Amino acid sequence: MDALAGLLDGPRARGAFLLRMVMAPPWSVRVDDRAPLCLMCVSRGEAWIVPDGGGAPVRLRPGDTALARGPAPYTVCGDPGTPPQALIGPGGTCHTLHGEPLEQSMRLGVRTWGNAHDGPDSLLVGTYRMESEVSRRLLDALPPLLHLPADSWTCPLTPVLEDEISRDAPGQSVVLDRVLDLLLIAAVRAWFARPDAAAPAWYLAMGDPVVGAALRLLQNEPAHPWTVASLAARTGVSRAALARRFTELVGEPPMAYLTGWRLTLGADLLRETDRTVEWIARRVGYGGAFAFSAAFKRVRGVSPQEYRSAYAGKLPDRHGSSPSAAPASTLSP
Repeated sequence: MDALAGLLDGPRARGAFLLRMVMAPPWSVRVDDRAPLCLMCVSRGEAWIVPDGGGAPVRLRPGDTALARGPAPYTVCGDPGTPPQALIGPGGTCHTLHGEPLEQSMRLGVRTWGNAHDGPDSLLVGTYRMESEVSRRLLDALPPLLHLPADSWTCPLTPVLEDEISRDAPGQSVVLDRVLDLLLIAAVRAWFARPDAAAPAWYLAMGDPVVGAALRLLQNEPAHPWTVASLAARTGVSRAALARRFTELVGEPPMAYLTGWRLTLGADLLRETDRTVEWIARRVGYGGAFAFSAAFKRVRGVSPQEYRSAYAGKLPDRHGSSPSAAPASTLSP
């Protein structure tokens, strides 16, 4: 697992809301579902995304891809001057602005929704419903609205998703989840490759032969009793050289990065499992619950139990998972 794979593991598309939207003008849909991330691709016609708060509307043409980072609402429309006719709420609910349900009346087939079967505007929409502490590190590195014009990147995955989305074969949801994840990864990599993207330090540091290797070790083996000396020995450089170069490229010393990574993984396990604090502590590299709790409260301002209580009712049981729950991390059993 490298840094991008690890950070994408949180929002991966298990339980994502995925559909094709087919519309005839005039059309306008306000999205206020509070989802952490939504990916949109225009396959035919065009669409506009109008952010709340006065942001400039973004026009999407065929082959364009956009990522909208929640929870701020936005409007997707055929023309920025068209007032919203439908409202998408949490969980993918859809109704008019007066509260009348639209789910059935606008259903056009398998994973297809809109106001006309032969509408000239067609979008593929994938909404990631769950946000983990791990994925937040990625989401915070993205702009509120990311736009990749078709002429700025080459991605063969959109036609695959377009072809698969209306099928209803066995295992189809798994196929769609995987394709959506690949499309998201490709889009994020293409965005970070742009000179104006301000890619985060951890992403850029992965390209360094020494620091990249150290980051992979820390991410893959967070429970290992790392020291700067042992990490330097594994990467083949001196302790001083590693500490200096790691801090220079990542923006914090190796052990500070490791502490943040361990607590991030621990927070996801608190949210998404009912494992004991002792078990979680040892799973992410602490000697016991006391040491983990002290570090957690020092950094996050609340105890692990208080943090978990804030998400009560969202946790899977020991032998299963809630329908909308995403895996906590690659450390999940």
